[in-house]
Amino acid sequence: MEEYTVTPCGGIRIEATKGRQIEVVDIDGGQVVDFFAEMKGDSTEFISPGVTIDCNESLRLHVGDIIYSNKYKPMFKVLYDDVQEHDLLHPCCRPEMYDFFYQNGENHPNCFNNINHALGTSHPVLQPINLFMYTKVNADGSIEVREPLSKANDRIVLEALENVVLGIAACSVSESSCNSGKCTAIKILVG
Repeated sequence: MEEYTVTPCGGIRIEATKGRQIEVVDIDGGQVVDFFAEMKGDSTEFISPGVTIDCNESLRLHVGDIIYSNKYKPMFKVLYDDVQEHDLLHPCCRPEMYDFFYQNGENHPNCFNNINHALGTSHPVLQPINLFMYTKVNADGSIEVREPLSKANDRIVLEALENVVLGIAACSVSESSCNSGKCTAIKILVG
């Protein structure tokens, strides 16, 4: 079992081979994890929440669901989930987002830069699976970002269905309820 810690507002690159289990642990509770991945050896094929919504016909992830790539290839299977509330709608936070909402984008840590830097890539847009992020979808189509439902040491476990390179960030938004108003570390176990 390999263990990694992603520091608050930080990012990490981890390689995982087909069949390995990836356990994402919210150490303190209430922390969003931007979970992105590419197929090993092909940075043009990567995780796609949009395709995942399309194939699963759901805005939610459930145990047994598959997470798909932008080319409709299975990348991960959800094996276990304490929280059962994750966001498939929002892109990574980035300087422009901080400017738009909070007028503080300059030099603000952000998941877009953290993941691109960790992977050594320059994806123009990063659309991760936002683990533990609670986005309430209202009947009229409006959305509300609320405090995550995850408690200390809650986890989700995924099985890699291909050889992948993970780009994972501990979300940097402390200005809203997205991360319960503070940013904390997360733990990744690969076994």
